[in-house]
Amino acid sequence: MSKPENNYAFIDSQNLNLGIREQGWTLDFKRFRRYLKDKYSVTNAFIFIGYVNTHQNLYTSLQRDGYILIFKPTLYLPTGKVKGNVDAELVLHTMIEYPNYDKAVIVSGDGDFHCLIEYLKNQNKLRRLIVPDHNNFSSLLRKFAKDILFMNDLRNKLEFKKR
Repeated sequence: MSKPENNYAFIDSQNLNLGIREQGWTLDFKRFRRYLKDKYSVTNAFIFIGYVNTHQNLYTSLQRDGYILIFKPTLYLPTGKVKGNVDAELVLHTMIEYPNYDKAVIVSGDGDFHCLIEYLKNQNKLRRLIVPDHNNFSSLLRKFAKDILFMNDLRNKLEFKKR
């Protein structure tokens, strides 16, 4: 009998959230966590997110749904927009955790992760690249077409519905 897979997900929360919202729907993070577990044997799901002190309810909800939160300090730009780029943290934690997982699931359409995805693929450690929107992702990721799952067709499974 074979050992069950022990895969980890590394999620760019901003890219995921914006990619889904641009399609006109809201992601049910609880369903998404279950999907990652059932479909890709994800035992640990790290979500990289900018820290804003008024979003405690969101953070608590994500943790309750089974995510491990990695916070990035945020900056408030003169325009009032909040900036918290998580790219370096996602790459760093993927490599810190490298010996602990069988394969990685990367959730982002950001081309800044090209070198990470390429490295994981070359080491046979990439399980799947999940891109939120097939209409809006970096062309640098096109070379991984066989490894990409686009979330556009998952709306029926993963859309948040008011209870």
